[in-house]
Amino acid sequence: MKRNLFLWALCAAVSVGATGCVGTLDGRNKAAVPFRKDTMSGRYERTVPQAVAATRVVLSRLGQITGDDSVMLTVTARVAERYVWVRASELDPKTVQVDVQARTKAGGTDLDLVAEIQKQIALQLAATR
Repeated sequence: MKRNLFLWALCAAVSVGATGCVGTLDGRNKAAVPFRKDTMSGRYERTVPQAVAATRVVLSRLGQITGDDSVMLTVTARVAERYVWVRASELDPKTVQVDVQARTKAGGTDLDLVAEIQKQIALQLAATR
């Protein structure tokens, strides 16, 4: 009886300790499973406004935009029941870095969706040349 109680207490402690908060690209925190890769970056020879415009087009095509922060240069969306964050940051006047992050409702990662969004942004930027 004591052994079963100990095992249940141990399982409860591990499950609570395994979940936590992760930082999102818009500077907030979200309850999720930490220590898992959920972000990919791409660098393009474009300006920040061009990258943000391409991001808006892609996210509106794939899902629904839920937020657009012009100060942090982030766009948030819901795509395929996933939370998606995209941030553009200037590396130099002609080069921009686009970071894409995605999480499931339960806090898991979806790197396939992140890669697809990154690819679609690159294609959108190439089409607007």
